[in-house]
Amino acid sequence: MTGYHRRSIDKISMYRVKQLFGGHLLLRDYDEQVADTMAMIYLLNKMTLAGMPETVSVA
Repeated sequence: MTGYHRRSIDKISMYRVKQLFGGHLLLRDYDEQVADTMAMIYLLNKMTLAGMPETVSVA
């Protein structure tokens, strides 16, 4: 991946997080903001995984 393509994917991911969980962080401490952001990303990954179809081999 080129640098621009990676930045584009990062921006799209952050846009999704902001749309689902609000556009700002509620906590003031940096470490708490990091933990809050990681929790949001964890939840986003869980929601994405829940919506993905399960693949089953037919043979």
